[in-house]
Amino acid sequence: MTFIDQLQAATRANTSLLCVGLDPDPAKFPGRFRNDASRIHDFCAAIVDATADLACAFKPQIAYFAAHRAEDQLERLIAHIHRSAPQVPVILDAKRGDIGSTAEQYAIEAFERYGADAVTLSPFMGFDSVQPYLKHHGKGAFLLCRTSNPGGDDLQAQRLASIDGQPLVYEHVARLAQGPWNLNGQLGLVVGATYPNEIERVRALAPTLPLLIPGVGAQGGDAAATVRAGLRMQGDTITGPVVVNSSRAILYASAGDDFAAAARAAAERTRAELHAARSL
Repeated sequence: MTFIDQLQAATRANTSLLCVGLDPDPAKFPGRFRNDASRIHDFCAAIVDATADLACAFKPQIAYFAAHRAEDQLERLIAHIHRSAPQVPVILDAKRGDIGSTAEQYAIEAFERYGADAVTLSPFMGFDSVQPYLKHHGKGAFLLCRTSNPGGDDLQAQRLASIDGQPLVYEHVARLAQGPWNLNGQLGLVVGATYPNEIERVRALAPTLPLLIPGVGAQGGDAAATVRAGLRMQGDTITGPVVVNSSRAILYASAGDDFAAAARAAAERTRAELHAARSL
């Protein structure tokens, strides 16, 4: 199955638009794991096992592993997800962006070393920095488009005077991803939940691409507004998918030994909220 096929199947099987973000910070781990970077895999695996039937994707953030020399734990974690939740795809949040020859190595890292099903990328260096990832059959790539951080305005909201219609930078990225860059139907876009109007604009420009939407939960994004702005359906069929990420609100729902059960409860609430918004 391709990544898009996996995502659609997991969305249907788990009745879910929820992506569980795995951003492990040992300083925030519950009691017995607190400040122990050697337990990153164990903590994240417990979250995965508690939420596997509630998620349409898992999204480990590579920096949270690399900062603690825990890349081997990331490899083991993704292998664990593939074994224990084979129906749920893994999006490696790496935000890579480099010239073609280096991008080829990053693609090998994401897809062959770690075994991810999709990866997040920066499109700033142009198509030749994206194309190496598209050579990996069936894998997905989400391009940063309109991110949830305040500094995103510095570049993404600037106008391109030399292009017809003077689109904003993020609008141009959306058009490229929907059109000439999407060679094999592998691309999606990252759009922050803190900007629902921009989500709606991106969806108008990229009507069929999956949108990875971080910012729900601890960052304050409105889950219902996010779904209304980004999800598109024809009858019961999703024609414009959304993958709504929540990380800290699920990971750190409890500081006690009940952290996995609390994570499950938080994921259930978010999934239900997202599902309810489908009919609004």
